[in-house]
Amino acid sequence: MTLPIIDFHSHYIGPHWPLSADHHTTVTERKRWNRINQQLASREALLQDVESGDLAARVINTPTALFSPLIGRLAPDTWQRINDDVAVLISEYPGKLHGLASVDAFAGDTAARELTRAVRDLGLRGVFVESAKGSSLLDAPEARPTLQVAAGLGVPVFAHPINPRPLSRQLAPYGRLGTLLARGTVNAATLIALLESGVFDELPQLQVVVTTLAIGGVLLAGGFGDASGVRTDAATLLRRHIHIDTMNFNPVLIRAAVDLLGVDHVLAGSDWPVVSQGPIRQRAEQAFAAAALTPVEQALIAGGNAKRLLKV
Repeated sequence: MTLPIIDFHSHYIGPHWPLSADHHTTVTERKRWNRINQQLASREALLQDVESGDLAARVINTPTALFSPLIGRLAPDTWQRINDDVAVLISEYPGKLHGLASVDAFAGDTAARELTRAVRDLGLRGVFVESAKGSSLLDAPEARPTLQVAAGLGVPVFAHPINPRPLSRQLAPYGRLGTLLARGTVNAATLIALLESGVFDELPQLQVVVTTLAIGGVLLAGGFGDASGVRTDAATLLRRHIHIDTMNFNPVLIRAAVDLLGVDHVLAGSDWPVVSQGPIRQRAEQAFAAAALTPVEQALIAGGNAKRLLKV
């Protein structure tokens, strides 16, 4: 069976934004990021796997974290410009690219207004936000307007990891594994914050996507719901509101995500081109088979769930 795969987790940086590897500390990391940056800024690279038939489509986002260290404080119109760029790009490749709006979720009503514009006027299908800002997670009051608008418009919120301080500094000596642990910790933390704070009680239509790096939070919420002090309905809330991507297509993690969240809440997503490079289909099909997924389950994770979530 050939699966039509929609890669939910793909990054793209438009021509208006600088890209450089110079701020990375080691020669190896600078070389790695030079390669990544060439793909991030290339339409041809973004579309290559779609045009070849390896993917059915990509869902793209633009993380400001990939260029903000280079230009300092972001201008107020940064997110509008990003969203305009993404809207133009997807209009040129209908059906092949789907766009997520970018907003600073911690900017209160300003972010909510931009999300409304991006969805209603530009046709973007969801919103890409950072999991945290400073000491605040997505349950913070200043993030509530963005979550309210997303729930009202019926679009998903993709909560993406960041490099949290000081944890990233503490784990920096341990290389990429330490970096991934720091990023996964903050991604899982914002998931737990949303579950425990009552956000989903207030916004019953809200749908949030996290990355595979947040699997620790999924395991805790799904497996410790009867523990002292943990909401007994945490597992139920997970299955109603949380989706997770597949990133490196590890069959053990895919199986765990399916068992804890349900097969309808797992999305094929590769973190292209930062984590995943090269053809995806073969890796995905092998991982799905090793995870003992039925053909129907494989089709849902490959693209069916993304279509439903994005309403395409």
